[in-house]
Amino acid sequence: MERIGKYEVRRQLGKGATSTVYLGFDPFAQREVAIKRLHPEMLRATDHTTLYHHMLLNEAALAGKLQHPHIVQIHDAVIDDRDAYVVMEYVRGGTLEAFTQPDRLLPFERLVEIIFKCTRALDYAYLQGVTHRDIKPANILLTTADGQDIKISDFGAAIFTATETAQLTGFGSPAYMSPEQIREHPLDHRTDIYSLGVVMYQLLTGRLPFEASSNASLVYQIAHETPPPPSGIRPGIPPELDAIVCRAMQRDAADRYATWLEFSHDLAQAYRNRNLVADRLAPPDSEKFERLRAFRFFREFSDIEIWEIVRFAEWHLIPPGTVVMKEGEPGNYFCFVVEGELRIVKKRHLLNVLSAGDCFGEMALFSAGRGARTASVESTGETRILTIRAPALLRASSRCQMHFYKGFLEVLASRLSLANSRIASI
Repeated sequence: MERIGKYEVRRQLGKGATSTVYLGFDPFAQREVAIKRLHPEMLRATDHTTLYHHMLLNEAALAGKLQHPHIVQIHDAVIDDRDAYVVMEYVRGGTLEAFTQPDRLLPFERLVEIIFKCTRALDYAYLQGVTHRDIKPANILLTTADGQDIKISDFGAAIFTATETAQLTGFGSPAYMSPEQIREHPLDHRTDIYSLGVVMYQLLTGRLPFEASSNASLVYQIAHETPPPPSGIRPGIPPELDAIVCRAMQRDAADRYATWLEFSHDLAQAYRNRNLVADRLAPPDSEKFERLRAFRFFREFSDIEIWEIVRFAEWHLIPPGTVVMKEGEPGNYFCFVVEGELRIVKKRHLLNVLSAGDCFGEMALFSAGRGARTASVESTGETRILTIRAPALLRASSRCQMHFYKGFLEVLASRLSLANSRIASI
């Protein structure tokens, strides 16, 4: 069996001008991996091979550093005079390139969901001091062919803003470059914001904002011209999406979104618009993320931990008059009010009213599912709740669990303080 280092080679996944990507197997970790290996002729020292080595070294430098659910993980790298390859997480769903053709465009809600996840992943990278510099559909991978989960790959062109004072040029794909990138000006995260705007434009319309027969003509258009809005090419695109793309692709970086947070916020708002919401019973991941991020309970959770919760929590729309928890019954789950109101009732006496952001039922965790509910919880009107079951929480990361338990202690302290105040006033 052919091997690259310790890795078994199963088949070739793709081949480019400088490297070949293989599907491999790591016998020690017992997992499939993708191996990007430079062609042998690329190992000979020339100006070009120095550039390719730099790109591989960039990716190798990220091994273990960018731990995010929407960024491809780098596991290993070997770069020397005899061989050069990077071993990364294998993502099997293909790339977004498949959905840039006019006859294969994605539904608006799925497109917005994907771009939202990209903004959160790139914000995470930016906070770690990394600017990608080569955002394009080919570098956005789908975890499944028909899924909404994505992973951003290929940080070979990345710059590390905390350590790089001089920025190398010659990286990136011209059609997706920002005006400052083609002019070889100093770059920051706003160059990635522009490039992601181009990707969104292409996914909406099935064409690039600027098209030309030569690179010289293309870069001139990027530097000096304004493309038509997406709706000018594809009527029916919601005006909110036109506005988002327009702002992300402003020629002057100062006129774009100043932060990834602003970009993702507008995407989430667009999804809440009635033209984009496909199913009220199943909120999109972007809305789930934004709701949790806004609640005080989750203020110390990282984005990565919020995404964990989005994956394992259950979301329910409860009709008026529903008993969510019943006094005396056992339970191994707890809940948060997402929107609406709930009443806590004990022996027909009203104890409290819960509103958005409040949690309830958490004491079940501390009794390992054997304790009975001490009060009933009922909906007063249509209410959306989030439910987390104890087994799901036990499978969460240790940091996510820690933040939950810390939050529960704060909730308990707040309730005791309120009870003491009520007793003192009697």
